[in-house]
Amino acid sequence: MSQHRARKRFGQNFLHDEAVILRIINAIAPRKGDHVVEIGPGQGALTTLLLDELGEMDAVELDRDLVPILARNCAAHGTLNIHNVDALRFDFSSLAKAPSSLRVVGNLPYNISTPLIFHLLSQASSIRDMYFMLQREVVERMAAQPGGKTYGRLSIMVQYHCEVENLFIVGPESFDPMPKIDSAIVRLTPRSEPAVKVSDEALFAKVVTQAFSQRRKTIRNTLKPYMTSDEINALEIDPSLRAEVLSLEIFARITNYISENQPPEE
Repeated sequence: MSQHRARKRFGQNFLHDEAVILRIINAIAPRKGDHVVEIGPGQGALTTLLLDELGEMDAVELDRDLVPILARNCAAHGTLNIHNVDALRFDFSSLAKAPSSLRVVGNLPYNISTPLIFHLLSQASSIRDMYFMLQREVVERMAAQPGGKTYGRLSIMVQYHCEVENLFIVGPESFDPMPKIDSAIVRLTPRSEPAVKVSDEALFAKVVTQAFSQRRKTIRNTLKPYMTSDEINALEIDPSLRAEVLSLEIFARITNYISENQPPEE
């Protein structure tokens, strides 16, 4: 393959371990006719194998200098439609020919992984499933259950929209340059219906963000802008709890109460 020096400003770490690449391909199990979109394909280590199965796919690559290398490396494997754009601003749903049709994969740069996940969640109705290489800690946060230090806003918002499976760990030696941390592969499968019923999704997101704005404080304090301690009590929720022990169902209950009882905006 043509050589390209990984760029720090793009958070590039190129995956070169063939055994890991094959494990990812096996997890994705691409089939002819699947509409796969790869984010940050780099020099095409994963892309070439995907193309061998698919024949055609899309790729979103920000680094202009990588585009000709990627095109050259993939030319013999199939048709690669390269979008030289910023994934954080790209409308992925514009590629979907039908609802829940896109299969999104990528070795996501650590510096943009969380905002990019939120960007994709906003387009989840176009997506069938997602397979990402992420910082191990980020995957653990996504899959976390109430009660632990890793459980937070990311856990709740991702689990509200998707089923989360932490598939396997990938060590630093599988990359060039080697990162200082472990990575992990996660599978996110958008739900046909959200995990809990909320009357106002935007408000749900605000309430969750507010509740975790000061992790060490109790919800009696963090949710003051929205409700009183007595109102929390009336919902059969202990106001002296911290956000990190509250389930999605409890956050939905709080949100729906606020939605029904907040004064209309003038």
